[in-house]
Amino acid sequence: METVMTTCKDCRSHLPDMLLDDAYIGAHPELKEHLLACAACRAELAELRSTFALLGEWKAPEVSPYFDSRLHARLREAVDAAPEGLWERTRSFFLFSTGRQLRPALAGALAFVLLIGGGTFANFYHAASSVPQPQASATVNDLKILDNNAQAEQQMDQLLDDSTAGANDSAAVPTT
Repeated sequence: METVMTTCKDCRSHLPDMLLDDAYIGAHPELKEHLLACAACRAELAELRSTFALLGEWKAPEVSPYFDSRLHARLREAVDAAPEGLWERTRSFFLFSTGRQLRPALAGALAFVLLIGGGTFANFYHAASSVPQPQASATVNDLKILDNNAQAEQQMDQLLDDSTAGANDSAAVPTT
């Protein structure tokens, strides 16, 4: 029969079972051999047994006979107390919470900042890479409008001259 060598790590993982069940060591001879050979594991088992024995001797302190009445009085005070204001609730939330509730909001805010920052960078990059088209000044635009008006005025004059000349020609019929 081949014996299995047990390491201290394996033995320590079985210590709670050995502590609670005395027959456990008999069922596992490799643990018994290891405990006989290893002083550290044997000392740890002895310390656990002594601690367990002390816990068995410990008696819980007697509860005060007025505990229930004081607890109910405090509960009534808490129920009757005015609710906290928004500022106090927010302050206690930030002071005493773990922040797990804020993680989605913080992730959304970070995504928004990255989106705005990336869009701004893309706009600056696009604006820097494109050649700006020269823009006409307001004076040049006004002169173009006046020139168009002058051309329209000349065309109107020509139309009026043509219409008056035709009307005068038809009105002046030679009589003989």
